[in-house]
Amino acid sequence: MVNDRPDRPDRPDRPVTSEAPVPSARDALAALPGLFAEEGRVRAFAAVALGAGSAARVAAAAGLSVQDATAALRRLREQGVVTSGDDGELVVAHDRFRELAREARSTAPATGDPGAEDDRAGMIVRTFVKDGRLVRLPARWTRKKVVLRHIAERTFVPGAEYPERTVDEKLRAWCDEGDVDHVTLRRHLVDLGHLRRSGGTYWRPARSDRAGTA
Repeated sequence: MVNDRPDRPDRPDRPVTSEAPVPSARDALAALPGLFAEEGRVRAFAAVALGAGSAARVAAAAGLSVQDATAALRRLREQGVVTSGDDGELVVAHDRFRELAREARSTAPATGDPGAEDDRAGMIVRTFVKDGRLVRLPARWTRKKVVLRHIAERTFVPGAEYPERTVDEKLRAWCDEGDVDHVTLRRHLVDLGHLRRSGGTYWRPARSDRAGTA
């Protein structure tokens, strides 16, 4: 008699699950480069992002064996970047990536001149930025400039060009559950020279004209 139990490992359409707890955002952030250093996992992740909802469909789309696709998906699920949707299909865990982005911003080393001025700037930032999100803008203009400079330095690469839609997406992440909307934040960054704008394209200059400190 053939054993047709539903938990047979050779059934390719069975969702890939893991009993291991999802690591903390800090641990996952550290593991992220290694996670995507293996080509099979990159191809499996791309297949899920393009709509492949099971191990069998991921294998077909990514050009992997079902065994390799299953192993890749298991690692992706362990790190929380792939999960099951409401219908049981595999999906990219976008909330997890937003969590990792906030963790990256909150743990990034502060930049600026060493000494008392840098310590003061760091204290101001920690007061108004919590867990990678802008709680509110300071009322005092000198402190507001410190916070805005921090956001610009953590968000935009000097010299890189960004369409307005991308700028808004990046700034929305800072405004999540805060008192400031991304449009106001973008306007302040442009007014201070942290962002330049021309024809719908934005870029961060190597050095802001009116950056200010505290």
